[in-house]
Amino acid sequence: MLFSPYHLGKIELKNRVVMAPMTRSRAIGNVPNDIMATYYADRASAGLLITEGTSPSPNGLGYSRIPGIYSAEQVAGWKKVTDAVHEKGGKIFVQIMHTGRIAHPLNLPQGAEMVAPSAIASAGQMWTDAQGMLDQPVPKEIPLDAIPALISEYVHSAKAAMEAGFDGVELHSANGYLPNQFLSKGANQRTDKYGGSHENRNRFVLEVTAAMAAAIGKERLGIRLSPYNTFNGIVADENEAAQYVALVNGLREIGICYVHLLSFAIPPAVVTELHTAFGGTLILNGGYDAARAEADLEAGKAELISLGRPFISNPDLVERMANGAAIVEPDQATFYTPGEKGYTDYPALSAVTA
Repeated sequence: MLFSPYHLGKIELKNRVVMAPMTRSRAIGNVPNDIMATYYADRASAGLLITEGTSPSPNGLGYSRIPGIYSAEQVAGWKKVTDAVHEKGGKIFVQIMHTGRIAHPLNLPQGAEMVAPSAIASAGQMWTDAQGMLDQPVPKEIPLDAIPALISEYVHSAKAAMEAGFDGVELHSANGYLPNQFLSKGANQRTDKYGGSHENRNRFVLEVTAAMAAAIGKERLGIRLSPYNTFNGIVADENEAAQYVALVNGLREIGICYVHLLSFAIPPAVVTELHTAFGGTLILNGGYDAARAEADLEAGKAELISLGRPFISNPDLVERMANGAAIVEPDQATFYTPGEKGYTDYPALSAVTA
């Protein structure tokens, strides 16, 4: 089942393996480049590729060397990537990620600023190429009257993704980044219509999703969620399940093409509840290997399974899993370093055995 085709709306995937989005920090000047095109094309045997988090605006470029998708230069760079993937018969979505308070001013372009639902710093430090590890400062609270412009940035980036040739867009609402900051009452202490109750804290994500769906088509839009995940300073709510069921019900009404769950921290019963509430394609992520992926697909727990780290060091991961071949472990020291080392220099099994 893992290696059988799947129709994601009108998009035909050649298998049910998804390459999960992973920050790789190779976009010098925040512009996609030739080695990124090679990296994604080498992994095009996955049913669906989802890119690394890609910012909808200068304010969202919180990490060193992450790409954006709001300028003409960035669109041209991403076009090289989508062309290379499509030439290999692959399908690719761009993950749109605004880092919000998970940032440092030294990582932002001139004139950009750290913004968040509330002026609350995230604990921990952030790498900067200029000065190494530094504490994350207090972000600027987004004024109520600035939220429509923020939503417009997401819409602009979604349209830019279509111009760049992507098959679709994933809205990153997980892992402690800006939409997830709106969802979390620990990061969101607003007293206006975007804060307080879980209905209010869900509002920003639902408004962004609806606006993006209207701009590019709901069949080309997915979302990533991570309930119960405490990454990047997020605190789980005592009513987390109820909040996310309500959120997923809203996403179902908008009609997007999938929900992508980072599932390792979610009680299994809640995963089932969210799957049922959405009623459409569910992608599960969380430490999968081929055997567990196959078992969960056969059990109807999801329609697609995403894997992350194994794709870093195994560009031909799908073929390796299908043939029971050895899976190479990645070098963590090169996860976020610039250049080709630890990025495009992992050989496919066919090259090793030739």
